[in-house]
Amino acid sequence: MTAPVAPGPADLVISGCTALVHDAAEHVGFAEDAAIVVRDSVIAEVTTAAAARDLAAAERLDARGQAALPGLINCHTHAPMVALRGIAEDVPVEEWFNDHVWPIEANLQARDVELGARLACAELIRGGVTTFADHYFAMDTVADVVAETGLRALLGQAYFSSQGPAGRAASLDFALRRAGDADGRVTTCLAPHAPYTVDDADLAATAELAREHGLLVHLHAAESRAQTEHSVARHGVTPIEVLRRAGLLDVDVLIAHGTGILESDAAALRAATGRVAVASAPRGYLKFAWGPTPVRLLADLGIPVGLATDGAASNNSLDVWESMALTALVQKSATGDPRWLTSRQALHHATLQSARAVGLGERIGSLAPGRRADIVLVDLTGPHTQPVHDLAATLVHSARSGDVRTTIVDGRVLMRDRELLTVDVPAVTRELARRLPALVARGHGGRIQEYDA
Repeated sequence: MTAPVAPGPADLVISGCTALVHDAAEHVGFAEDAAIVVRDSVIAEVTTAAAARDLAAAERLDARGQAALPGLINCHTHAPMVALRGIAEDVPVEEWFNDHVWPIEANLQARDVELGARLACAELIRGGVTTFADHYFAMDTVADVVAETGLRALLGQAYFSSQGPAGRAASLDFALRRAGDADGRVTTCLAPHAPYTVDDADLAATAELAREHGLLVHLHAAESRAQTEHSVARHGVTPIEVLRRAGLLDVDVLIAHGTGILESDAAALRAATGRVAVASAPRGYLKFAWGPTPVRLLADLGIPVGLATDGAASNNSLDVWESMALTALVQKSATGDPRWLTSRQALHHATLQSARAVGLGERIGSLAPGRRADIVLVDLTGPHTQPVHDLAATLVHSARSGDVRTTIVDGRVLMRDRELLTVDVPAVTRELARRLPALVARGHGGRIQEYDA
């Protein structure tokens, strides 16, 4: 908490909330009866409601009975794939890719991507997600949707080596053209799909481009233990070793999933000179019968693990609250230790660790002066969140995405009292429904890629 605020009008004052704050050691705590003052899209002060009571403001929000959190971050998703939610259920991953998703994606048009992205942004806003990292196709379209809906995003144009040099060139072109769009809310990255679809030469070239242009690389790697075993059998090294040889551990890299990361990978990860992070989406791993991301091993290595959902075609939702709860529960089960992860640790993963994972650790992820004003207000008055003995536990294990009342990005209210202000969901779903028959057709017998990992 800061000293009483200086005089002068604010753009927004949120008062009466219980604010999630971090101390100097980044431990999660809570400030009661707090006020958050926003000026010029950033948090100017976190103070007491009494200190801010008479402060002039263009807008005020009474947040009594609510918790204020940094906006949640979805560190790995394929937002437009909400159009394929439920299309391939109860199948192994190779069948999911080869018989369902990749044949359908051969039909994708830019308009399908746009509609899917709009629907995804609505879901994210309603779930208190203010930033998402997207790895998909037709990303100019997604960048436009991000600009219109008011969200923040790290975007990468995905590519495979089967596309030839043009795929990598298009990923770089997108990253350079769209960086800083939407008043700085769009950041960009290079997005090779995975070591099993992008060859060693392309991975090495990507590392060089990342180094030359100062870009983060976002890719899938070591997604499952079986995938790691196949890599060792075919190439003699794990997927993490493939990344090391290509130079991708010496640039900033966001690794999606990592459930196949082994203890033997620790030496390569420890020696990395780039900023390495992992995005974990536990619901999908449970569906595919994969193991969990080794969060404890990564924590010991100092590698941030951000929370994610993956695409809704595999996860069925973009609910980061669910990812937070599952991360805490699955890690307890995997380690056999009920003390790991605690609710406060889970909140740390959902906030500052996720911000670092997407390369925005100095801009978002905490409610503190100078941070961008990405804030969500969570209703604590429902029967399922009362009584509150331990607010961290209530937020992680009792609260749900539907408890988010208000979502704010850069000080702009995108949802107020559950009313979406930047997306017309009925119009999106009507048009998407008309386009779905052509999109989901698989009779053409083609696919954009072959899964053989």
